[in-house]
Amino acid sequence: MIATIEPRALAGEVRAISSKSVAHRLIIAAALANGQTELDCATTCDDIDATVRCLTALGARIVRTDAGYRIFPIPKSREKGILAALKGAVLDCGESGSTLRFMLPVACALGADAAFTGSERLGQRPLGELAAEIVAAGCDITGLGAFPLATSGRMRPGRFILPGDVSSQYISGILLAAPLLPGPVEILVRGRIESQPYVSLTVRALEAFGVSVRTRTFVGATAEEPQTLFIVEGEGYRTPGSLAVEGDWSNAAFWLCAGALGTAPLTVTGISPQSVQGDRAVTAALVLFGAKIMRGSGSITVRPDRLRGIRLSAKDIPDLVPVISVVAACAEGETVIEDCARLRMKESDRLATTTEMLRALGADVHIEGESLVIAGRPALTGGTVRAHNDHRIAMSAAVAAIRAQGPVAIEGAEAVAKSYPAFFEHYRALGGSVICKEAI
Repeated sequence: MIATIEPRALAGEVRAISSKSVAHRLIIAAALANGQTELDCATTCDDIDATVRCLTALGARIVRTDAGYRIFPIPKSREKGILAALKGAVLDCGESGSTLRFMLPVACALGADAAFTGSERLGQRPLGELAAEIVAAGCDITGLGAFPLATSGRMRPGRFILPGDVSSQYISGILLAAPLLPGPVEILVRGRIESQPYVSLTVRALEAFGVSVRTRTFVGATAEEPQTLFIVEGEGYRTPGSLAVEGDWSNAAFWLCAGALGTAPLTVTGISPQSVQGDRAVTAALVLFGAKIMRGSGSITVRPDRLRGIRLSAKDIPDLVPVISVVAACAEGETVIEDCARLRMKESDRLATTTEMLRALGADVHIEGESLVIAGRPALTGGTVRAHNDHRIAMSAAVAAIRAQGPVAIEGAEAVAKSYPAFFEHYRALGGSVICKEAI
C-alpha cells in the first residue's frame, strides 16, 4: 500500500491506543494463570494477535470481547496438577520480536516441544544468549538463525546468566517463564540493563498476577559495573480476575512529536504520566528541543515553539529514535542521538532506514559510529519513503509530512498494522490529508 500525505499541521485531541508492550505481558500471564481473566484492552494489532495466536496453539482459549479479552488459561493435567500445554504446537510469531522472545522460554518451561515460525526477518534476529541459557537449563533448540525453530525438553529452575547490553526481552522472557518452574529461579544480569523500563513492565505484570520478584543490584567482584539479580519463586500465576492495559506511550510519541512540529496544540489522552513505560521519556526529549508540555490527569498536551538541536542517548528509548529524528531534522542546529547500535536489530536496520527516510525527504543526516547526526533545516522537501516493512519508519515519515514542502509518499504503509492499525484514521481525525492506494 502507498500512503500519500499532503503537508498539513495536525492539531486537536486523540486517545492513546492500548499499550502493546503491556498487553503482551498481561495476556501471557493470564493464559498461564489459575483461572479466567477479563482484560480491558480496547485496541489490538498484528503483534498482539501473534501472542494470542501462540497461546491459543498451546491450549489457552482467548475470546475477543467489546472491552478486550476474556482469557481461559491453558488447562492443568489431572494427574500432575501442572499446566499441560499441547505437545507439538506450531507457534506463528508473525513479525513480533516480543512474541518470539517471550514465548520461547515459556514454551520450554511448559515442555511443549513446540515449533516456531514467523517472518524471514524475525527468524534472522538474534536469540543467541537467550537460547544458550534455555539449553543450559535442559532443553534442546534447533534451527537458530531461521525458521522453523524447534524446541524439546522442559526447562529446569536454577540460575540464568545474561548480559545487560542485549535485548531486555531476553530477561523478560525468562521472568515470564520463571513462575512455571518447580523451584526458585535466579536471573543474573551482568552490566547495565539497556531498555530497563521494559523489564520493569514485566515485573509489574508478574506482580499483578501474584508473583513476587525480588531484585538486588550490586557491583561485581571482578568489574566495576552494576549487576542485577532477579529472584522468582516457583509459585505460579494467580489471576486478579480483571485488570486493564494502560495507554501506549510508544505510539502516543508520534502525536506528541507531531504537536511539536505543528502550529497549534495537540493533546493525547489515556496515558499515565506515572507509567513505567520507558517511552514516556518522549516528553523530556521534546522539552529539551524547546516544545511546551502541559500535563493533565491522564493526558499530555504539546504546544509548538522554537525547536533547537540537542544531544541524547538512545540506550533506554531505541523505539523513539525514528520519530525523534524527524523533530531533530526540523530543529535549529545539530542534534546527536548516541548509543544507536541496537537499532540495527529491529524490524529493519533502523539506523540505516531512519537515515534513508530522512534523506529521501530532504534532511541533512549521517551516521557516525553508533550515533545519528542531524543538522536541522526549517523545512523538508517531501518525497517518497520506503517503509522497509517497519511500522515506526512508516509512521515517522507521516509525521515528517507536517514540515514538508511537498507530498510525502510512503511505500509499504500497511506496516503500521504491526502496532497501530488505526494510525492513518487517527491522522485524518487530527486534520491530516492521507490517500491510501494499493501498490501496483
